[in-house]
Amino acid sequence: MINSMTAFARAEHATEKLSVLMEIRAVNSKALDMMIRIPSGYQPLEERIKSLVNQRVSRGRIEISCQVTPLDPDEAESFEINTIKAKALYKALSALKDELGLTGPIALEQITASGNIIRPAENERNLDSDWIVIQACLQTALDALCTMRAAEGANLAADLTHRLGTIETRLVDIEAASAGLLTRYRERLMERILAITKGSIEIDAARIAQEAAILADRSDISEEIIRAKSHIQQFRAIMAEQEASGRKLNFLLQEFNREFNTMGAKAGNADISHTIVEVKSELEKMREQVQNVE
Repeated sequence: MINSMTAFARAEHATEKLSVLMEIRAVNSKALDMMIRIPSGYQPLEERIKSLVNQRVSRGRIEISCQVTPLDPDEAESFEINTIKAKALYKALSALKDELGLTGPIALEQITASGNIIRPAENERNLDSDWIVIQACLQTALDALCTMRAAEGANLAADLTHRLGTIETRLVDIEAASAGLLTRYRERLMERILAITKGSIEIDAARIAQEAAILADRSDISEEIIRAKSHIQQFRAIMAEQEASGRKLNFLLQEFNREFNTMGAKAGNADISHTIVEVKSELEKMREQVQNVE
């Protein structure tokens, strides 16, 4: 079963005292890489979040945005005032006003505009209690994420299966074109020798057969064809596995390329070479698709 690494999910959970909004974005990555944004005071829960994600996702860059909003009015309206900083700022503004000879009062907005004068109070949270709501929200988001990754993976699997079928058909064509190499090389040698000697030299049929056999052996691609057929079977088997298969499929595509490169170098046949070019084009498209597979 193939899963895509790209997906997006969003979930919301709320109780009487807490509201949680969870957004997860997943993109391609060689390994599992997580980036978590969570409000101040909830950082101790990051490891729990990572643990849950690890249970559901094995590969990809996962970006998690977690917004936690207290719904308790006492907590929602709780603020801290930095009185010391406010007094120091008022004193400094007063001195500056006198220095510049300015008149008029110093407005409250001028003091609070500097920032950090009035700020939300960092109330001590019951993390274990809040975690119940956060965990439920995260699980819902992960369910949606995995559903989307599976749906995208099904599309990838369909495309890969189609291209693999095309390669399998082309491999049959290559195998057919490579049959009878010995006869073709013998005929080719005879034609070349006759063209050069114009029939003035008696041709040793046994020697021609020997040379043709040597050339045919050097151009034999039967082993590469057998291995390529095996790779096709392996590719299908890996796609059917339940575990993440992206790395395995990527490695197998490298082996595919190696076999077909060798066929092209050894065969010395125009029809085979043209077919191999088509196959390598399909392999490149498959390689691009496999980059999205978990």
